[in-house]
Amino acid sequence: MEFKKVKRNFRMVGLKGSGPFIDFGTDVPKLAQKILNRLDELEIRSITEIALFEPKKDENHLEGSYVVGVIVQEPLTDVPIGMVYTETEQHYVTTRGSMKDLGNLHNYLLKWSEDQGHKRNLESYIIETYHPIDNGEEEVEIYLPIHT
Repeated sequence: MEFKKVKRNFRMVGLKGSGPFIDFGTDVPKLAQKILNRLDELEIRSITEIALFEPKKDENHLEGSYVVGVIVQEPLTDVPIGMVYTETEQHYVTTRGSMKDLGNLHNYLLKWSEDQGHKRNLESYIIETYHPIDNGEEEVEIYLPIHT
């Protein structure tokens, strides 16, 4: 498993949602399916799915927001009704692996980040990008925002 620090700019168009953190595992994929059903409204060539998640700040922080959608290469000025355009540039620590190991990937990345002395930026979205691989499997790339 490889970990690294990067500065990255993400541009995306998608749908915004919110709710209890405990429900993100079911609510986010449902919203992702809605954006995939509306791809014909967007003029994009390649499709890389992306999700932005509000970080859970402490155990009393029970609800958060998220945005799910697809990456776009250029800034959008004409966004379909009900969708949002989001652009963010940030320093991150990142890793990539199987969706089956999503929880472990987050935990390992957090530990590595702390071991390297990085301080998490709890005011910026956690980002995940999704990448199909063989046999219907999917990999996830996780970007945890950090202060520099």
